[in-house]
Amino acid sequence: MLPRHLYTLVFTFLLQSGAEASGPQTSLAGGGLGKKEQVQDVLDHKPVTEASCKQFPTGPIDTTSCDFETVESVNDALYTHLHDLVQTPFFKYFRVDLYRDCPFWQEHGLCMNRECGITTVDEKEIPEIWRAAALSKVEIPHKDQLHHLPGCYYRDSDFCFLDDMSEGDYVDLTLNPERFTGYTGPSAHRVWSSIYEENCFGVSHFDTLGAFTEEEEAKTCLEQRVYYKIISGLHTSISTHICYDNFNQSTGEWGPNLQCFIDRVASHPERLEYMYFNTVLLLRAVARIGPYLSAYDYCGGTGNHETDPYTLGELNSVINIAQNVGKFDEKTLFRGPNAEILKEEFKQHFRNVSRIMDCVGCDKCRLWGKVQTSGVGTALKILFELDEKALDPKLNHNLLSRSEVVALINTLHRFTESLHAVNEFRDMWQREETAQKGKLLEKVDDASSPRQSPLAGSDVLRYELLADLQRWLRVCKQSTVFCVRGILAGLRSAIEAVTKLFQLSGKDRAPHIEF
Repeated sequence: MLPRHLYTLVFTFLLQSGAEASGPQTSLAGGGLGKKEQVQDVLDHKPVTEASCKQFPTGPIDTTSCDFETVESVNDALYTHLHDLVQTPFFKYFRVDLYRDCPFWQEHGLCMNRECGITTVDEKEIPEIWRAAALSKVEIPHKDQLHHLPGCYYRDSDFCFLDDMSEGDYVDLTLNPERFTGYTGPSAHRVWSSIYEENCFGVSHFDTLGAFTEEEEAKTCLEQRVYYKIISGLHTSISTHICYDNFNQSTGEWGPNLQCFIDRVASHPERLEYMYFNTVLLLRAVARIGPYLSAYDYCGGTGNHETDPYTLGELNSVINIAQNVGKFDEKTLFRGPNAEILKEEFKQHFRNVSRIMDCVGCDKCRLWGKVQTSGVGTALKILFELDEKALDPKLNHNLLSRSEVVALINTLHRFTESLHAVNEFRDMWQREETAQKGKLLEKVDDASSPRQSPLAGSDVLRYELLADLQRWLRVCKQSTVFCVRGILAGLRSAIEAVTKLFQLSGKDRAPHIEF
């Protein structure tokens, strides 16, 4: 048994140092502007209505040949078409397994709020051709091509885990909107911390807890920067949805929360940049897979697209916009001597993110986390794994599963809805009186100071350490050998945590931690 004073020393250090590991984020936008000026720049911005993509990189990263103004100019039309499209039968039903165990830790943070629950659909209400039994006959590839884990699988070309067809329930996404659920605290923090930790690449390690400084940009390879911006952009979009469909506990009403948006997004302009970036990436994927999507059967198995011209018409409108605006050059990534290593590591990290979704303690948050990680993963597969021959719908009519198609379109819808919400928040800001604007900005500097909330720091570490101790106690009751091994593993983890804190020394950023 290890000396008791050693445990006390390590645990005390962790608990005292935890809060110091989380600090304010710096911003890529705004240069030397203060936080309040940055917020005003974001909220006072007037979206354009007409623009065209430039023929040189002007977007948030050098692989994007489309500017912010172009995305803004088409977003209203894009959002309208997608909003109508995701209401159609094909795109609103999604099969998902929400009850798979968390593979990384024992999850205790279940959300007991009513808003965390979801409404499932009886399989009898789903057209027979879209049911699991029918899809498994045509969509599941040969077993030799699959890598199985309990309840899920992936193929070598996949960037995320897919739910086993034999598990899960059907959900009507329109009846379970992504919104504020009250899911916060150590459990939510642990999920996002784990997701951001997946930014650590072995080829060229970099700090994962915040936006890149210019110095870090120069040291970090393009693939890693793209990966981080995908994760941060997804996080920002989710935060925007939470703020836009927020619950006012004082009035008991649902509606936009401007202060929430200022704190979580407007005071960090780089997060908004990454949301635009993800939108362009998804549009590029839709444009590339456009012919395949146009040839897909959305009509309940009749094979006659004329029976549902509305669905196909709305989808083709989206594809047309995507072909004009999705100016992301995927050929610039995964080149050079370490290309295959980087790509495999990229895929493995994103697969882990998709599995971390099984650790979310809120059913509704877990549902939309799975939908959107699957949607982004599908886009990445389209961009980096499929050649032109594979994209031919005549040669490969089962290229994507139904779940992947549904996830891709719904995820693009979530991002365009987020950008739509940003403009709504700007309108709210313009309607505010000068005095009220001052009050909203008063909290900006406080929100930018080092976080001492229960979501970061000692409470989180205490929560995780207690969970580890509970596991040790259970193991020790069964086996002395495994008990000793568990204690040694725990000590090693504690030392690694201490080391990480020292590595973070001098950094003034942390991931935003709300889900």
